[in-house]
Amino acid sequence: MKNKFKLFTYHLALLVLISACEKESSSTSNSITNPTPETSYSPKEIYHYSYKSIDDGKEIKLSTYRGKKILFVNTASLCGNTPQYAKLQSLYTTYGNKLVIVGFPCNQFSSQEPGADSSIKTFCTSRYGVTFPLSSKIDVYGSKRDSVYVWLTEKSFNGVATTTVAWNFQKYLIDTNGKYLQMFPNDMQPDDPSIIAAINK
Repeated sequence: MKNKFKLFTYHLALLVLISACEKESSSTSNSITNPTPETSYSPKEIYHYSYKSIDDGKEIKLSTYRGKKILFVNTASLCGNTPQYAKLQSLYTTYGNKLVIVGFPCNQFSSQEPGADSSIKTFCTSRYGVTFPLSSKIDVYGSKRDSVYVWLTEKSFNGVATTTVAWNFQKYLIDTNGKYLQMFPNDMQPDDPSIIAAINK
């Protein structure tokens, strides 16, 4: 009798163990076939983003420029690099059929862009004849960094390089498919041969 009871107990324990193993196997299978969805998405093309126009605050989708290269430049009105506006405009006039330049006024470097959007726009057009698109004033680094500059400066977003915006008039070139091409330092003139070559490539 005792032996029968022990055998019954053994079989019962074995059934419990098998059941537990089957549940664990089922749970593991579900976790593989139904993975937890990603909580964030890091697109490798910039067309997922937009900026606010300095003219009226209207949202401009960067996908509007699909098919052209885009040169992004953080700008300022009271900087030693400010005269680069003239060469940027010349670049835009010369290569406008295949290049869009977008200026992003920023006041983060020695407060060299203190004015309101309206005064910045007036300064750029009257002093340098700027006709290329300008964004409303933004931050290019820090906790309030604009989403466009998150993409431009973070490899996890652009898929190529992590960089830091060092000063006014740093330049980022994007290809005709919205992919990151190259960063050019703030002290490099817009008509530098390396920039011209990258635009024409």
